[in-house]
Amino acid sequence: MNINFPPLVALLLFPGGAFLLFSGLVFEYIDRKLVARFQNRYGPRWFQPLADVVKLLAKEEIIPTGVVKSLFVALPVIALTAALTSALYVPLFGFKPVFSFQGDLIVTLYLLSMMTLCIGLAGANTEDRFSLIGATRALTQLFSYEAPFLLALLGPAIALHTWNIGEINAGAGNGLWFIIAQPIGFVVALVGLMGKLELPPFDAPEAETEIVAGAFTEYSGRGFAIFKIGRDVELVIGLTLVASFYLGGFNSPLDFLWKTLLLLFVTAALQSMFARLRIDQTVGMWWRVGVLMVLLQLVVIIIGQQFAPVVQPALQSLFGG
Repeated sequence: MNINFPPLVALLLFPGGAFLLFSGLVFEYIDRKLVARFQNRYGPRWFQPLADVVKLLAKEEIIPTGVVKSLFVALPVIALTAALTSALYVPLFGFKPVFSFQGDLIVTLYLLSMMTLCIGLAGANTEDRFSLIGATRALTQLFSYEAPFLLALLGPAIALHTWNIGEINAGAGNGLWFIIAQPIGFVVALVGLMGKLELPPFDAPEAETEIVAGAFTEYSGRGFAIFKIGRDVELVIGLTLVASFYLGGFNSPLDFLWKTLLLLFVTAALQSMFARLRIDQTVGMWWRVGVLMVLLQLVVIIIGQQFAPVVQPALQSLFGG
């Protein structure tokens, strides 16, 4: 929908700002509830994500010895700020992006990578061995899933000859469901998003039974709450990008809701179906299979575009078109 919101309203309230933060908590609740039901559990009540955040914000933030205090405090804020900034270029809730320019796809993906970088730096900034292991795993997983996620989103961009998210959304909304034309890219994008967000079975960087909370082990109170909110925001933005690129784009808020919730249902099902993978499995297996397949798909797309001007007239003359 092409509705021009006043800049201050768009930044602070809707479709960004406060409404995006609230939506992140709602999506977290739906995800946790679906996973619980798949596992034959009741799951959390509707206010649990908000209650968790309020409780953490009310707790004292303890800064451990041996850390750079300014970096320890700033990293969660930078991560959340980057996630909220990336929302400006995405068609959230079916509305036109607040800001748009050629190449905003690359900027958005860069901003979405800041969360993992901040998590890695947060763990490396402490002297705790669990945090250091978690940071190492987080950065290792970053290189394994950020690149495939980027390549998967490049498929529709190359097919539509644009690097502008709004134009890709509009082009996909004209009946182009790239999940049919580029199924490998869709699978890689969805799995890559789960790896970026460290959702099960790709949660080795913060495996509770192994390394407590990974890079978050030394965080409490406000810092941990901000990291948690930032990840919820990235979940909403990531699902928005995948649905916009591969499920025909968004023409209305209702369109946004059913497509993103469908993807959330799929990710929750995948979380319930598989046990946690070891870090070597999440890295090695993915590079050998997923990345090579999406690269092959990109090659096919580029070759097809080169030969399309020659093949299309021949087919039209052959069939009398």
